[in-house]
Amino acid sequence: MRIDKLLANMGYGTRKEVKKILKSGVVRIDAQPVKDAKTHVDPEQQEVTVFGEAVEYKEFIYLMMNKPQGLISATEDQNDTTVIDILQPEDSIFEPFPVGRLDKDTEGLLLITNDGKLTHQLLSPKKDVGKRYYALIDGEVTEDDVLAFQAGVKLDDGYKTKPAELTILQSGEESEIELVITEGKFHQVKRMFQSVGKTVTYLKRMSMAGLELDEDLEPGEYRELNDEEINYLYEQTGQKSE
Repeated sequence: MRIDKLLANMGYGTRKEVKKILKSGVVRIDAQPVKDAKTHVDPEQQEVTVFGEAVEYKEFIYLMMNKPQGLISATEDQNDTTVIDILQPEDSIFEPFPVGRLDKDTEGLLLITNDGKLTHQLLSPKKDVGKRYYALIDGEVTEDDVLAFQAGVKLDDGYKTKPAELTILQSGEESEIELVITEGKFHQVKRMFQSVGKTVTYLKRMSMAGLELDEDLEPGEYRELNDEEINYLYEQTGQKSE
């Protein structure tokens, strides 16, 4: 990898700004000064320093966000604030994207990464990756609903969902439930309840692929996944992390 590309990727500025830094002589590879932007470096084998501080290179970034209501699960939007808009510059420099979507008014676990291979596997219909939601429902959720969801319900466009696991936490005029689905159709949870004559009034995703939302994250907060969590996600999709 070219030294100017590495430094730009690590947030040291634009390519033009990085070239100025290189010309100043403060960049070193294995303690040797380097000024040529075209110089190639192996960040896995060689030590790069800027002003004497080591550059910790990483190709991918993996974030867990507790998405708040009001944000769009997209990389950019002309009208609304996106989940990427609230990232710190040192994280957005990696150009990450959300793994799937949560509706604007839905809260909870959202994975954000620039690892396209892992994203593809987590979202692949063939992998049957489970997503667990907590919801408040306007209406009494019954065992009949549990059986209906287990068999798959027909949505308003005629699509029949895959079997889903509905757990009733509290049933009444307002019910509390948990639901595990392995698909990600548009507004799927809301449309599933509409199919049995009920309305979702609050929705929060609690886990994805068995990875639980960090309870310490307030809405709008996020953190990097640790190595154990990253490896776990790869294991759930039948892959090995790089």
